[in-house]
Formats: sequence, C-alpha cells, structure tokens
Amino acid sequence: MSDNSESEARSATAALIRDYYAAFNRGDTDAMLNYLTDDVIHDVNQGERRQGIEKFRAFNARMTHNYKEELKDIVVMVSKDATRASAEFNVHGTYKNTEEGLPDAVGQKYVLPAGTFFAIRDGKIARVTTYYNLTDWIAQVAG
Repeated sequence: MSDNSESEARSATAALIRDYYAAFNRGDTDAMLNYLTDDVIHDVNQGERRQGIEKFRAFNARMTHNYKEELKDIVVMVSKDATRASAEFNVHGTYKNTEEGLPDAVGQKYVLPAGTFFAIRDGKIARVTTYYNLTDWIAQVAG
C-alpha cells in the first residue's frame, strides 16, 4: 500500500468510527448497526462476549432503556494499516432504570472515562471492545 492509500484508508476508518459515535449520540441504533458487520463481536469489560448483529441490537435496547448517555471529548486513533482503531472519550450519562445487580436507579448523573478498541473489515466494524471502570461508576451512582 502506498503512503497515500494508507492515509486514505486511515481517514476512512477514522470517519467510520466518528460516524458510529455520532449515531450513538443521536440514540440511533439502526444507524449504528449499519456500521457493523453481520458477525460483529461485542465485548464489554463486565460482561460476556456477544456475537452477531442481533445480539448487539438487544444489548443496545437494554442500554437505551436503562441509561441516557452522550459521549464527549472523543479522540479516535487508527493503526497504520487501518484494520484496527481505538477511541477514548468521556461518557456523560443518566442512570434511568435499575439494572439487575447494580444500585437502584433514581436518575443519577455520572461522568465516566472509557475507551473502545475496534477491528475493521471491509469498511465496517467487526469487533467492538469497550472498557470503563465499573467501580468508579458504582461509586458515582451509589452516592
């Protein structure tokens, strides 16, 4: 790959990630799903691995029911070959409905640093792996 085509691939991957997060911030799950491969792998640091777009859709529905979140200060980084990317951001959220095994929800606000790693295949996101500090989140909402 020439330097120019590598640069174009990195730019396209960065735009893909930014568009994915723009859809997240709009609360547009259907748009988010358009950026994913059908066999997407989804990992979160406090949960099991999910594979497939329908499992991702179900996870998103649960999250939308329990939380209202907006990601701010998003910084996207892309590997030289554009097959891997990461994003660092701050989650500004409201805990709307109680999630089993977690503190009771009463509309608590929180700000939580987080990061996500991505694998990119054929211009779509093939893996989403998100990390955040659950202990910090619990301390914020447990008050």
